[in-house]
This record gives sequence, structure tokens and C-alpha cells, in this order.
Amino acid sequence: MSDRTVTTLEGQGFPRPVTDEAQERTKRGLLPRLRTPRRPRFWFEILLIAASYWIYSLIRNAVPEQKTKALNNADWLWQLENHLGIAVEESVNHALNAATWLIVGMNYYYATLHFVVTLGVLVWLYRSHPGRYTATRLALFATTAVALLGYYLFPLAPPRLMSGGDFVDTVVVHQTWGSMASGDLKHMSNQYAAMPSMHIGWSLWCGLTVYALAKVPWARVLGLLYPAATLTVIVATANHFWLDAVGGMVCLAFGFTVSRLWYGALPYTLPQWVTGAGAAALLPVKA
Repeated sequence: MSDRTVTTLEGQGFPRPVTDEAQERTKRGLLPRLRTPRRPRFWFEILLIAASYWIYSLIRNAVPEQKTKALNNADWLWQLENHLGIAVEESVNHALNAATWLIVGMNYYYATLHFVVTLGVLVWLYRSHPGRYTATRLALFATTAVALLGYYLFPLAPPRLMSGGDFVDTVVVHQTWGSMASGDLKHMSNQYAAMPSMHIGWSLWCGLTVYALAKVPWARVLGLLYPAATLTVIVATANHFWLDAVGGMVCLAFGFTVSRLWYGALPYTLPQWVTGAGAAALLPVKA
């Protein structure tokens, strides 16, 4: 067989190795190599995620807390939602706050699952879909990065901090640990960075990823329910307006656009498996 021959198991649906010639073309430039999905490296990913979140938190909390402007923006947004007929956050907040066990659970949900589920999905991608991992991770990173512009350009007070508002700060009232911007933890976080909501951006990223790639039906259903539950939680705890969630969705759309432009395909359509550096790349066999 010549070196231009590709060996594959016809009709079996197995991946096939790219020819040496095609592999050499990929290696000719730095940019093509960077844009080719590769097997993620465990310790590199750990350090990258930790450093990225640290930088994100540093920048987010370094954004000036423009209290007056943030409160004015909150009043304007609340008036806009009233005009649109969607200003029901206060009713949701009061209704769910009446059930102590439920709202306390939502406080802890808000404080923990935002991180736990996102990290869990990243680990699952790393182990089960390494060929799609870097592209999907890029979508998440780009989503988070563009959110920083929102915090800087449109400082926004959450409903619970509105002047003259009747919202209940559920963390303060029930003395639970449920928000970095309430109680004793409020000095550790920018309280006026409510737009866009990264609780929605991240949870929708998790939900879409699980729905698109999971094989068992119950997991796909959970993928759809998770961002819906998160939306209920951020409103019930008076941490966000509905339109903050829309802002999170816009950021996520931007993140997937960046990933699509960089890798030339949506993350979920890339090959599931890739080989490590120095070995032949794997491509899906076309039917």
C-alpha cells in the first residue's frame, strides 16, 4: 500500500486515521494546529480552569461598584419589564419565600450548583468526549469573558438591593449561605454585577451540552430541566431580573459563535475522540 492509502473498516462507523500527507499539512503552521481539536491534558486543564476563574473573579470584582448608576439601571429595567408585562419577579420572590424549606434549599442551590454542575460537566466532557472538550470549553470561556463587558458597561443592582423595592433578600432573612453578595460575604464580591446572569449562561451551557451529547434519555431530560430550575432560583432569591437571564443567553450565543468560528464547526458536531500529540488524528467515517 502507498503512503497515500487510508485504512478503514468500511461500514463499521469506526474512526479512520488521516493520511500522513494530510497530517503534515496540519502541522505546517501554528494556527492550523491550534484550531485542530486535540486530546486535553489533565493538569493543564486543571491549571487553566483555576487560573481563568481567578482572573475572571479578579476582573469582575475590580469593576467599580457604581452604586448610584446600578440602582438607576435597576429602576429603569424594572420599569421596562413592567411595560413589557413580565415584571413578576416580586410575586415569585414572595410566594416561594413563604415556603421556608424550599427557599432555603434554593439559597444553597444558588451558592453551590453553579460551580459543582459546571465542573462536573467539564469532567464528563474530558473523560467521555475529549474530541469535543476544547471547543465546548472555549464556548464557556468566551461566554464568561464577554460577560465582563456587561458588568462594566451596565452596572446593575439585583432586585433585593433596589431602592424602595419590596423584594426579600432570602439569604439575610433566613440566615443561610446562599450568595456571595449577601450577608458576611458581600464584601468579597461586586454586588452590582447582575447583568448578565452567568448562573443562566453557565447552566444553559451545561444543559445544552448534556442534552446534545448524553445517550440516556433521563440525563437529557435533566439537561433541559437544569437551566429552567436555575432561572426559577435566581428570580425567587431576588438575585436577578428576567432580563438578566436574557443577557446570559446572549453571552452564551456569543460563546458558541466564537467556538464555531475558531474550530469551523459547532462543538457538539466534532469527532468524539482524538489522539494525543504525535499520533494520527481521528476523523469520523462518512456514511
